Amino acid sequence: MQEDELIAGLRGKDRKTTEYLYEKYSRALFAVISRIVSDSDIAEEVFHDAFIKIIRKIDSYDESKGRLYTWMSNICRNAAIDKLRSKEISQSTKTNTIDDFVYGLESQSGTMETIEAIGVKELMDNLSEDQRFIIEYIYFKGYTHSEISEEFDIPLGTVKSRVRAALQVLKKNLDRI
Repeated sequence: MQEDELIAGLRGKDRKTTEYLYEKYSRALFAVISRIVSDSDIAEEVFHDAFIKIIRKIDSYDESKGRLYTWMSNICRNAAIDKLRSKEISQSTKTNTIDDFVYGLESQSGTMETIEAIGVKELMDNLSEDQRFIIEYIYFKGYTHSEISEEFDIPLGTVKSRVRAALQVLKKNLDRI
């Protein structure tokens, strides 16, 4: 089924099109969520909520702004991040370390996750302790700059400066992996 046919079928609330969408995209969309939410039961819950949101919000999809898959994966990604930031999840996951994240991806035996995790730990080793802390909390634990500032009593400007400096170090060392 071509993308324009798929979009038309979804907008027309066609059941077969919805089934086709699920069959064709569910694994890829679930993988987007699984990279963010490590607990598979919670990831499944987020996926089902996001899939329903995709079906209900299909009329808001604008073909001129990007492909359907990109739009759907953004919905899934945002749903996963929202779930991580929820009070229900945030307190239990904020104690994970970078090692838990990297090795957790590798142990899930998904090839995409393993490939993306290769070299991340080595890149992080090039950062100063302060930079590593900030990157770990922002990119691996889902904190915002403001949350880090408030929870760890670090000025917001310092958080942003450390992020900027860390990203420069990571970019410089990216060619090594």
